[in-house]
Amino acid sequence: MIIAVDAAGGDYYPKNPVAGALAALDDRQDLQLVFVGPKDVITSELGEHQYPKDRVEVVDAPEVIGMHESPAQAVKTKTRSSIVTGLTLHSKGKANAFVSAGNTGALMAASAFILGRLEGVIRPSIATVYPNIRGMGLMIDVGANLEVKPEMLHQFGTMGEIYARKVMKIETPRVALLNVGEEEEKGTETLKEANKLLQSLPNFIGNVEGRDILYGNADVFVCDGYVGNILLKFGETIPPAFEHILLKEIERQQLASDQVSIISNLLKKAFEPFDYQRVGGVPFLGVNGVSLVGHGGSTTTAIKNMVLSAARMVDEKVNSKIVASLN
Repeated sequence: MIIAVDAAGGDYYPKNPVAGALAALDDRQDLQLVFVGPKDVITSELGEHQYPKDRVEVVDAPEVIGMHESPAQAVKTKTRSSIVTGLTLHSKGKANAFVSAGNTGALMAASAFILGRLEGVIRPSIATVYPNIRGMGLMIDVGANLEVKPEMLHQFGTMGEIYARKVMKIETPRVALLNVGEEEEKGTETLKEANKLLQSLPNFIGNVEGRDILYGNADVFVCDGYVGNILLKFGETIPPAFEHILLKEIERQQLASDQVSIISNLLKKAFEPFDYQRVGGVPFLGVNGVSLVGHGGSTTTAIKNMVLSAARMVDEKVNSKIVASLN
């Protein structure tokens, strides 16, 4: 199991990508790593760690794509970047997957261009886990496709169901279409037609509304990338916003330090499901390969879990199952 890791991706490279990926070696004895990025920088960082030398390789990619660069332009002009080099290694079979905490747009563009689409896939999509009171759900798409056709939403549901079952280990994932009402006749013409197509999935439960997300009334929430990206960014603000409100109330009531400590511990425990580190990264589903992207501020724990998630996608042959379901 060879995973290529973007050692020049994210806000804390190379420290976090290197340390996090190395930590994954302890969890899988069959795992090998290929760090991609400026060789001297990576080698220097590796010198700070003890690791099995025979399971780690470094491939030089001197160019770095910044977090705020134009994705298409960066992929086109920085052909020796870590993202382009890593995905090229993957496309040539020199790695089973590629993971990065770098520029999401650049990684999506490069994945589509270098890896191509799976047979039968209209458009690749970005899926992300979304916490709820029952555990974790999956939302697809969350930014790759702002405008969609009904057939695309059907494919999102199909790909999401397979990922939820094989990687997230949800035995029978309930697939639902995000809409403005539960009735089949609700929503735009695109959503009405998508509802009809999604009924071919054995676990499709129909339309759901935004209020169903946090209650976990479905396992796979299907939507276009416009709606999904707004919900994703909104969800990221829930823990810090609630914490801010609570701290203001604590200050107003002038609670004792021991009471504040109890509340703080409860708050930390309650919001553990919203911690992105538990998953680490999310996949681009529909590309002809395994490409995962993590949060720009990914910690070492997040990087480790992203590497292990990529390995599970390879183990479970997710792409083969997607192709079989669509053709």
